[in-house]
Amino acid sequence: MTYFIAILCVIGIAAGQILFKLSAASWHRTGSLFDPSTLVTLLSALALYGITTIAWVWVLQKIDLGKAYPLMALAFVLVPIGSYFILGERFQTQYFMGVALIMAGIMLAVRAQA
Repeated sequence: MTYFIAILCVIGIAAGQILFKLSAASWHRTGSLFDPSTLVTLLSALALYGITTIAWVWVLQKIDLGKAYPLMALAFVLVPIGSYFILGERFQTQYFMGVALIMAGIMLAVRAQA
């Protein structure tokens, strides 16, 4: 259950990053941080980060940081995937090779802690 919550934290952090980017785009488009669409998106990102941080602290009560933290590296994989599908951003082949290396590093780190 603890690792499931840790994965949810990673997904929350990744979603928060996408929301921050969407709020930045809205701010640029409207020219105002206080435009309702910009503010709602930004506050949603901050709320998600707040909830995720509280959940992460709970996770760290249950397991060692050294065991939990490699999972956080999954955000480096999820954010670009989200930015591809949600924001339409494009990446070069080398980027995906880097993502594969990150995934291999995560698996290696997690197995070393087992």
